[in-house]
Amino acid sequence: MEQLPPYFAHDTAVIDDDCNIGNGTKIWHFSHIMSHCTIGSKCNIGQNVVISPEVVLGNNVKVQNNVSVYTGVICHDDVFLGPSMVFTNVINPRSAVVRKDEYRTTVVHKGASIGANATIICGIEIGQFAMIGAGAVVTKNVKPYALIVGNPGKQIAWVSEYGHRLEFDIQGIAFCKETKQEYKLENNSVVRVK
Repeated sequence: MEQLPPYFAHDTAVIDDDCNIGNGTKIWHFSHIMSHCTIGSKCNIGQNVVISPEVVLGNNVKVQNNVSVYTGVICHDDVFLGPSMVFTNVINPRSAVVRKDEYRTTVVHKGASIGANATIICGIEIGQFAMIGAGAVVTKNVKPYALIVGNPGKQIAWVSEYGHRLEFDIQGIAFCKETKQEYKLENNSVVRVK
C-alpha cells in the first residue's frame, strides 16, 4: 500500500522532486512547488502560487493566492504573505542578461505580515511582527514591529504582535489593545516587555 505524504496537495498542484514539505501543510489549486525548497509544517499555500528552488518557509506560513516566492527568499515562522504580493531577487533584471548568480537574499522574520499587492525589493530584511501595508513598495530594511505604507514605503507607526497600532506614553510604554501585552519604545526601536 502506497504511503500518503504528511501534507495535502490538490490534484492540480505540481510538486517537483526533492522538496521538503512539513506535516499538515496544505497546497491548493494550480500551485507549483519547485525542487530543493523547504516548507515547514502547518503552512497554507494558496492557489496559483510558485515556490522556487531553495526557498525556505518556516512553520505556519500563510501564502495567499497569486504569490511567487523566488529563490533567495527566507520566511521564518508565522509569516503572512498577502494576495498578489511580489518578491524580487535581482536588483537590475534584463531579459538578455543572465544574473542567476546575483540573486539577493530577502529575509522575512517571525510573525511579519505583508499586505496584498505589496512589492518587496530584494536584499532586505523585514523585522519580526512588522506589518507592510497593501500596495507598499519596500526598498530598505524594516524594523521589528514597524508599520510601513506607501511608495516608497515609509514607517508611519508601530504595531503589536496582534497587529494593533501602539500608542506610547511619555515613558515610551504602550499596551496592545487586544492582549494587553506591554511594549517599550527606546532609541527608535520597539521590544515586547516579557
